Parts: sequence; C-alpha cells; structure tokens
Amino acid sequence: MPQHLRNVTIRQLRALAAVAECGSVTAASNQLGLTQPAVTQQLHQLQQQVGLPVVQRTGEGMLLTDAGREVLQLSQRIEAAIKNCQQSLDMMAGRAGGSVSIGAVSTAKYIVPHAIAAFSRLHPKIDLKLSIGNRGEIRQAMHGYDLDFAVMGRPPEDVEVEAHLIGDHPHVIVAAKTHWLAKDSGLAVADLSHETFLTREQGSGTRILMEGFFNKAEFLPHIGMEMSSNETIKQAVIAGLGIAFISAHTIAAELEDGRLVMLDVAGIPVVRQWFVVKRRDKILLPPAQALLDFLRSEGAKFLPVMPRHV
Repeated sequence: MPQHLRNVTIRQLRALAAVAECGSVTAASNQLGLTQPAVTQQLHQLQQQVGLPVVQRTGEGMLLTDAGREVLQLSQRIEAAIKNCQQSLDMMAGRAGGSVSIGAVSTAKYIVPHAIAAFSRLHPKIDLKLSIGNRGEIRQAMHGYDLDFAVMGRPPEDVEVEAHLIGDHPHVIVAAKTHWLAKDSGLAVADLSHETFLTREQGSGTRILMEGFFNKAEFLPHIGMEMSSNETIKQAVIAGLGIAFISAHTIAAELEDGRLVMLDVAGIPVVRQWFVVKRRDKILLPPAQALLDFLRSEGAKFLPVMPRHV
C-alpha cells in the first residue's frame, strides 16, 4: 500500500462510495451536493494517491476496479468508526442513549421482535433499528458495517464473523389439517412423491436446507409455487394448495389452533440453530454490546414452544 495513502481524505472516499452506489459521476454529484468537476477531481486525486485505477467506464456505467473495491471497504470502515464515535460522544453529552442496528432473516421475525421488546423495557433510551430480509440480503448487509449484528441460521462464509448460539431451530413438513396423510405415522420421504411442495425462493435458508434434506434422501420433490413469504406459504398450505418444508418456529400458532399439522416423516424434524452473528472487525458500542449479550444469554427464552414430538 503506497505510503501516501495516509493522505486520503474523507471527501475522496465519499466521492468513490457515491460513484459505486450511483453508477455515474452525475448521479454521485447530485447525491453529494457537489458539481461534477468536483467529484471528478476527488476521484482523480484519490486515484493518484492509491497508485492504481479505482474506477472504470463501462457500458453499464462507472464501475469500481479491484483496487476501488478495496478502497471502498476502507471507506465503509471509516464511516462506521465516525458513526460509532458520534454515538459515543452523544452518550457522553447525555444527548442520547445510543442506537443499535440489527438485521434478521425473515424467518427470525417470529423471534427477534419479542426479544428486542424485552430488551427495550430494560433499556428504554436505546434506539433499536430492525432490518428484515432473506438470507441473501442479510448476508450481503454483513459485508458492510451498517449492521451491528444479525440473527440468522447458517453464518455467512465469505465474511469473517463471530457467531454466538441462541438455540435450536427445527424444520418440519406441514399440511392442512384435512390432508389425507395428516393422521398417518411412520411416513418415508418417498411417500411424498405425489405431493406438491410450496417453497421459499431460491437462495433462502429454508430452501437451501430443504434441498439438502431431499438430496440426501435422493428424492426430487414436485415444486408447485415459490413464495418469498412464510406467511403466504402457510396460508396456501391451509387452503390445500400443497404441503411445505418450513421452519417450525413460523407455524407455532397454526399448530396450536389446529389449522396446520406436522407430517410424521422419517428424518423430520431437521434441526439447525439460530445464531447472533457480527463481523469480527466490527467494534460494538456499549448499547449494541448490551443487546448482543442479552440475546446470547436470554435469546432462547423467546423461541416458540413447540409440541413435544418436534
């Protein structure tokens, strides 16, 4: 790394980040409230100090080079450090109780809100921001520094993280209460060969787990519809449109009131785990650390109570 990279300025890094986000100097200048020549000058000065091209023009707009992406990570770390410092100063000055930004995969929305509500009752001055997304979206968010941590199943493999276990996460196969297999026991996976499966979208944690389970059993399910919402899948199963491989934590209420039943299939439930995951190099301020510690010690209490045979 060139020694003169020490002279890189925040303005230069923000110009690069804006171009990366917007795809053009024009759009970046509008976002930053600067003129196009000013943004171009910042990029030129940054490129001189880096010693390598940081952006390149393509038919799809301005894209970052490998060097540019490396510098962008530096920019993200610096912006996160500035934000953390501001929060610390605000807390010292008594202006705020601090804030925490949490991510959660969509299946965890049946757990996380209850946990953070309990935490908020203990720490009412802390501002909590919860972002829900599918596994791909949360994994991508973990590449940056905006999230303090996330609640998810399988931790991302392309980011260095610390993963703290919350508890078990069983997955089951469910059907409508009137389904012809509802009262059968000792089913083999092959007994589901004539069934239509309603599934989550490709890339979701539940879909990946389902495909792994069926591949191991050398079973090719008939996929009826793909849906991005567990709620939609539940309603479709209740309506009799098919059966579903789904997180047991998403169907606790429907099992209790009898709208859904679990099929007794060999190898089910498939049990994975819930984790609270943070970037290894993400420095947590006291409010975020307090919530992380709370989830590690108390998070299991907020997992839905499942029937004994799950």
